[in-house]
Amino acid sequence: MSNARLSANGLCMAFGGLKVTDDVSLSLPAGARTALIGPNGAGKTTLVNLLSGMLRPKAGTVTLDGRAITGMRQDARVRAGLVRTFQISRLFLEFSVHDNVRAAVLHRRGLAAHVFQSKREAATVEAEVHEALQALGLERLAQRVVGSMALGERRLVEIALALAMKPRVLLLDEPAAGVPQSESGRILEALATLPGDLAVLLIEHDMDLVFRFAKDIIVLASGSVLAKGTPQEVAANEEVKHIYFGRSDHGPLAH
Repeated sequence: MSNARLSANGLCMAFGGLKVTDDVSLSLPAGARTALIGPNGAGKTTLVNLLSGMLRPKAGTVTLDGRAITGMRQDARVRAGLVRTFQISRLFLEFSVHDNVRAAVLHRRGLAAHVFQSKREAATVEAEVHEALQALGLERLAQRVVGSMALGERRLVEIALALAMKPRVLLLDEPAAGVPQSESGRILEALATLPGDLAVLLIEHDMDLVFRFAKDIIVLASGSVLAKGTPQEVAANEEVKHIYFGRSDHGPLAH
């Protein structure tokens, strides 16, 4: 689509003779709240690696705001507004929450290597740090050392770091991975605060989180798109139910 923030067309990827991404296309407009689901081995991680630039496809194209980025490096995609969080947290565990977010802001503004900043630069950086912390409700935890925090809280910090990069498209890679069920509600609350025009692709195994967050769902199976649609349409899809439950007469995926 011409109005897509992020689009992929005919992506294919193989490792040796094993095809793990088979002619996958998708389109995320501004404000998208799309979930990517599928059983283990479906190719979700490979697809996200292709979108984020960690891998280059054997065939197909990736476009960001109408600009071809198929051959663009991962760091350049981040600067262009395509930001990814990771299933395994990559935070500085010995730093405070504030300093983690500050490091992300400095990196984005090209100030990470500067020992000294002007008062105006320093004030701007601090304002952006406060904005990111406030968006995730982390102001009261700003001085906490990340390594001392619960996993659910670390996930919130990771999302704050991503927001500090000022993304136009956000790839959320299993934000609830390893988070106790009792804390997953905080993740959902945080996702509800994301900017309305931000295009979000959520990769997640927690089906309750997926169906409460997503407006659209893409189902991968064996590297191909099996189904696309609203949560209600996907939950009623017989092929999807067969993949998840082993038979097609099972009830809906979610209520």
